Amino acid sequence: MSAVVQGSELQGRRVAFLVANEGVEQIELTGPWEAVEAAGGIPTLISPDVGKVQAFDHLDKADVFEATVATADARVEDFDGLVLPGGVANPDQLRMNRSAVHFVREMVRSGRPVAVICHGPWTLVEADVLNGRRITSWPSLHTDLSNAGAKWVEAEVIVCDRGPGVIVSSRKPDDLPAFEREMLNAFAAPADDGADDAKSPKHDVHSSVRADASSL
Repeated sequence: MSAVVQGSELQGRRVAFLVANEGVEQIELTGPWEAVEAAGGIPTLISPDVGKVQAFDHLDKADVFEATVATADARVEDFDGLVLPGGVANPDQLRMNRSAVHFVREMVRSGRPVAVICHGPWTLVEADVLNGRRITSWPSLHTDLSNAGAKWVEAEVIVCDRGPGVIVSSRKPDDLPAFEREMLNAFAAPADDGADDAKSPKHDVHSSVRADASSL
């Protein structure tokens, strides 16, 4: 169970976890999910289809989870934050799902915080919400993210508040402790409607920046 960061209690805030029905990296789903629950938040699993979500441990099938909301029925106003786990096949399927991409785009534009890890940023690329943002990811996404207008950084975790809203990003499962800490901080922060940020971008915050090429 992930530790709750002091001062990051979520007090019933609802957090959407968006995944494909097959292909999500299990630890990148379960780690942040448990962190949200431990902080008093209410996680909800959203997928293109309600029902079975087959998670993976890299290339091997892992556990099966239950999606309770379909992407076509997901409403931005029902959630206070969004988590986009990785797994290569997971975001590759999501970016082909129009309702998933629309939900992600509107969550970002609304100013709600988004936490994304590993290959998860592919869906943000499709949603066209990364221009001018700083982000990290699994290294193979570097070119895609740069082409989408983002500034890619090799770091354990990046917190970009160049609005609208905050985007927390990490590279891989080894980064989960830092990722979950900054994710909870973002979700616990006062709500941001995104309006002012869209006009006047804020500074970017590097948190626990650590190049670690040897562990990739």
